[in-house]
Amino acid sequence: MNSPAPEPALADELLQAIAARGGARSYPAHAVLVSEHDESDSIYILLQGRVKVYSSGEDGREVVYATLGPGEYFGEMTLDGGPRSASVMTLEPTRCVVVSGAQVRDFLACHPDFALHLVRKLIALVRRSTDTVKRLALDDVYTRVAKLLRELAAPDAEGRLVLTQRLTQQDIADRVGSSREMISRIFKQLTLGGYIASEERRIVLLKKLPPRW
Repeated sequence: MNSPAPEPALADELLQAIAARGGARSYPAHAVLVSEHDESDSIYILLQGRVKVYSSGEDGREVVYATLGPGEYFGEMTLDGGPRSASVMTLEPTRCVVVSGAQVRDFLACHPDFALHLVRKLIALVRRSTDTVKRLALDDVYTRVAKLLRELAAPDAEGRLVLTQRLTQQDIADRVGSSREMISRIFKQLTLGGYIASEERRIVLLKKLPPRW
């Protein structure tokens, strides 16, 4: 009989230490791990897969705050005793370590350096939230789309800029706070203009995006 595959190693020593206090769980794609306003206080440390952090309105529209991958964690916002501030769903089969809030607080008491780790993560979250509010208030939809594409693009083996994530037009609409129809119109014009192309469900930036649409 084959032995179970070893868990992927966490690069951060602090995360390794706190992960040892929880239990590993596996989830299929599109599983909701936590829901906004839940009272649970566990944190989740990702070993494999990706998740999205989002909120949804009564009309079903979503806004995606972030996507997280292996070595990242979420759930720390409930350590103050409050409810969940967002929902989290898996984007693909995902495995993570779930650590109870009580274990996290006990770990903080024994490892005050983890408090600094949390502070840095929360500072980054506040900076990202501030930037998101600024974009929504001051940028038009095209500008927000162009910024998102540039942020997510990375050089491939051929030196081309390719989005590292497979995003649908609905995914992009959720990220920038727009409708899918508006994103479709923008992408159609960018494709006709030779600025972008789609290859194997990945977006390729063929040349510098225009400053305005």
